Order: sequence, then C-alpha cells, then structure tokens
Amino acid sequence: MTTVAASRSKTYDMVYIAIFAVLMAICSWISIPMTVPFTLQTFGVFISVGILGGKRGSLAVLVYILLGAVGVPVFAGFSGGIGVLLNTTGGYIIGFLFSALVMWGMEKLFGRKPVVQILSMLAGLIVCYAIGTVWFMVVYSNANGAVGLGTVLGWCVIPFIIPDLVKIALAFVLSGRLRRYVPQA
Repeated sequence: MTTVAASRSKTYDMVYIAIFAVLMAICSWISIPMTVPFTLQTFGVFISVGILGGKRGSLAVLVYILLGAVGVPVFAGFSGGIGVLLNTTGGYIIGFLFSALVMWGMEKLFGRKPVVQILSMLAGLIVCYAIGTVWFMVVYSNANGAVGLGTVLGWCVIPFIIPDLVKIALAFVLSGRLRRYVPQA
C-alpha cells in the first residue's frame, strides 16, 4: 500500500512541477509596458518556490529552462532555443535556477517562516542579478567591446528593482494564501 501512495505522490509532484513550469512560461509572455518593459518571469520563479517549496519549485524552474533551451518558446517574447540562453540576457534566465536553489537552501536551513521566505526571495533576486549581470558583461564585451559595471547595472538591474520588489511582495502574499491547496512534499 505504501508503494501505491509513494507512486501517487511522485505523480502529483511531477504534475505540480509541470504546471508551475507552464506558469513561468505564461508569466514570461506577459510584458508590462513601462519606461523599460518587464515581464513576470521572476514572479513565476518566486511563486513556484513559494507554493511548491524548494525542491519542487527548483525542479519547475529547471524544467522551464530546459524547455526553453530545446526550443520551446517559453521565454519572453515567445522565444526559445539555446541561442536565447547564450545571448546577453541568458544569464538572468540561468540565474532563475540559482535563485530557486538559494530559496531552497534557506528553506532547508531556516524553515518556511514568513520572514525567511521574504529574505530568501530577496537573496534569490540578488543572486539572479549577480549571475545575469556578469553573464551580460562577458557576452556583451565579447561582441561589442568592454562595458562598465555601472553601465550594465543601469541597463539591466536598476530599472527592474522596484518592479521586482513588487513581484516579490505579490508572490509572497499569493503563495501564502495558495500553499494550503497544494500538498507539501
């Protein structure tokens, strides 16, 4: 009987991981027009880990990235393919996985208390920014010549800080309310 229950639990886990990978794709397709337009990709990452927990949320992010890498148009602007990941902004997409892993690590160390979740989302965002910024600088410099850190931060980070903090707040509130409807691992 326990084998059946374990198999059923794994099946549910796979379904939730797939659903949240699709949710991230949908979030990436939603572009909010501002001075610098932004998508809801980071919101998708934060809510996936917030609702599913670290392990399943990180797996959902990995599935999302792998789908995009093989060409499924799950990234912003209905794009996909390894070329997107190897482009200047691909590091931010790769950074999503490291954001989820940081959130998972903090969850494992400190539990799922509200303050830990907020701090883990903030730490995850910083990790995503760091990986994406370094990646952008390397790829951009190889194609166009050297570019300064301040310039890259002005292009790729500073305009997104406030929208990303709003996304963290929304993900925190929604994941707290929706987590009870998803069986926890």
